[in-house]
Amino acid sequence: MFTVDNYIGSVKTNLEKQSDLLVSNLKRIFAYNFSTDIELLDFSAFIEPTRFELSIRMFSMDKEANEVFYGGNDTTVFAGSEEILPEIEYHQLNDGQLDDFFEFYEQNEETLFPQEQKVFTDWFSQCWKKAGGASLNLPSYFVFHDDYKSYDLNNNEWIDDEEKWS
Repeated sequence: MFTVDNYIGSVKTNLEKQSDLLVSNLKRIFAYNFSTDIELLDFSAFIEPTRFELSIRMFSMDKEANEVFYGGNDTTVFAGSEEILPEIEYHQLNDGQLDDFFEFYEQNEETLFPQEQKVFTDWFSQCWKKAGGASLNLPSYFVFHDDYKSYDLNNNEWIDDEEKWS
């Protein structure tokens, strides 16, 4: 039998197992020599719910919501995107449980979906802080791919995407 608390607890436990990897990758990225054309960083979470997989990619952006690329000759300058976290499993189930789980999820989606997003966001934010994200001189956001809101990692609050582009 599935419960909301057990599922969310499982997600937290599985994410925690990946914290050291995420912190290490973030520390590496924070040391980059970012192009002066970059105006903000978007850390985008890509979730594959049918396989319980999460990956995170960093995009360097300008204020017009365009990805910034560097065309110069200085190989120390970074612009573009980079994988921060390869696909990880955030929940495990036996194949025989999938139909029952997805029925449970559908019945509880209004409760589960916001709790999942909070767990993912809180975990990323904690890792970002542990890695020293506050030392970055760029506004930084955690976003769910194709969502309309972003989590401002510097101010610890959700904002409408339009706010970060203004």
